[in-house]
Amino acid sequence: MAVQSTSNQTSALANRAVKDVYPVSRLVREARVLLEGSFPLLWVEGEISNLAMPASGHIYFTLKDEAAQVRCAMFRNRNNQLRFTPENGMQVLLRVRVSLYEGRGEFQLIVEHMEEAGSGALQRAYEALKHRLGQEGLFDQAHKKALPILPKSIGIISSPDGAAVHDIVSVLKRRFPAVDVILYPVAVQGESSAGQLVAAVKLADQRHDCDVLIIGRGGGSLEDLWSFNDEQLARAIFACELPIISAVGHEIDFTICDFVADVRAPTPSAAAELAVPEAQQYMLSFQRYQQQLTQIIRQRLIFEQSHLKHLHRALPRPELILRQQTQWLTQQKRLLDSAWHHQLLNYQQKLDYLSVRLKHPKAQIEKQQSVLRSLSHRLQTAYRTHQKSINQQFSSLQFRLQRQVPLSQLREQQNVVQTLSKQNHRLMRQQLDKARQFLAQRVRTLAAVSPLNTLDRGYSITSKPDSGEVITVASSVTPGDSILVRLYQGQLSCEVKKVDEK
Repeated sequence: MAVQSTSNQTSALANRAVKDVYPVSRLVREARVLLEGSFPLLWVEGEISNLAMPASGHIYFTLKDEAAQVRCAMFRNRNNQLRFTPENGMQVLLRVRVSLYEGRGEFQLIVEHMEEAGSGALQRAYEALKHRLGQEGLFDQAHKKALPILPKSIGIISSPDGAAVHDIVSVLKRRFPAVDVILYPVAVQGESSAGQLVAAVKLADQRHDCDVLIIGRGGGSLEDLWSFNDEQLARAIFACELPIISAVGHEIDFTICDFVADVRAPTPSAAAELAVPEAQQYMLSFQRYQQQLTQIIRQRLIFEQSHLKHLHRALPRPELILRQQTQWLTQQKRLLDSAWHHQLLNYQQKLDYLSVRLKHPKAQIEKQQSVLRSLSHRLQTAYRTHQKSINQQFSSLQFRLQRQVPLSQLREQQNVVQTLSKQNHRLMRQQLDKARQFLAQRVRTLAAVSPLNTLDRGYSITSKPDSGEVITVASSVTPGDSILVRLYQGQLSCEVKKVDEK
């Protein structure tokens, strides 16, 4: 019996060694590792229920839909980044890790990020479109067009009933009332809004009746501004040849339209300020440029006149040069005549000396006469040659002197001065014409708001003659008081007979 019992124990130990028996903790731990390794970080959408927010700072809740539910935990180091307070029944979008709570063996989700489902989906679509259009180059600075310095006409694409249009028009009238405004009315939110915005941009680009476009609306939620995140609108703005200013929402709001437009304004009023200069500052700049141009032209003329006078003083007078050359030639001729005469005297003395030594030597005389004639001929030939050389030298000097006379340069400088003077007069006439046109326009604008037009329609202005105070209520005068009535032409001095306050 003892031998049999020992054998049974050995068999049981062998069977137990063959089987791998898991403790509960090991099973749950390996299941957790398997779950966490099988699922990546993923997004889950559902409804919050059984919400618990204990003092530890952690958040526990159940995420459910129509068919299933799962326990969720969001720890304190993650929920301090929430931009809203979770509530039961709220539809949320979660970025989670799949896990298993070992203490109770429950399947659960560890929440890394939580956002409201509706705005979160729109935000993801916005970020995806922004990334894709940015990769295509629609936001590159190289494609941005510069705004015109002084536009004649400005187009506005917005709702005609919105406050944005009134803000833009008010700023434009205040800063530069001469600019024309063209409104392209569209719906700025709703299902048809994006299509209307695209059509308005294409129509303005096709008509080309304005110099710059302002597209925008007032502030709102992401859903309200969603029409301005439309891809077709972004491509229409990118293809538009007109420079476009985007003024959508408030300063903190950003849309796809802001990134693809040539200029982004924080508010509609700021867009109007970017589109036109301030009229008074522009006129001051214009006057400053006119003064600078006049000063530059005046300085240029003074410089040219001074340079011309300097050239005139530095150039010797032609008659002085001719007189000096004539004196030199006369002196040379006198020296030549003196030398020739001296040579003749020498020959004559030699001849006389020979004549004294020879008495009637006819052959010698004839021979000496022949030599004398030969020498005389040679002397005359040498004289003519020398005279011809002197004349040629004189002609050469006279030709060089004529080439040095700056008459042609003087004429060219005079022509340049005359041309600059004509250009100056023409530019000044053009600037004066522009100033007259601008003044006439301001006079017409002033006449349009003048109170005299109201008087012309039969109205009058009644005031007290001593103080000039305008009378607007009957109780401010009493019978017997003198009043002054201003008409469109002339004025009347009247006396109050009766006062009727009604």
